[in-house]
Amino acid sequence: MAETRRRLRSSTVVLGGMGVLAAALSACGSDPDRRCVDRDSHGYINGYKIVADRNCSSGTTSATDADWYYDADVSGGYADDGTFSRSEAVDRGGFGCSGSGGG
Repeated sequence: MAETRRRLRSSTVVLGGMGVLAAALSACGSDPDRRCVDRDSHGYINGYKIVADRNCSSGTTSATDADWYYDADVSGGYADDGTFSRSEAVDRGGFGCSGSGGG
């Protein structure tokens, strides 16, 4: 029995490799999940109360002390176990998703 082996062209290998790399990078994107929360509303059980995104938009005046809260667990209009630091949220779930934050 003669075995025939199929040789892949270098362009096929390169394109296949690029596809794998693109999939790995997009699986753990650099933009972390964020919620606009009222910093003054933190409760021990629920966390921070989620408010409208317009309260966190730059240049708007709001009655609440609102800020973006990243990579939080969200439940019932509240966000908890996240961070106010965008760079820390990116580090948690960066390339390869090796951090505890996941993606």
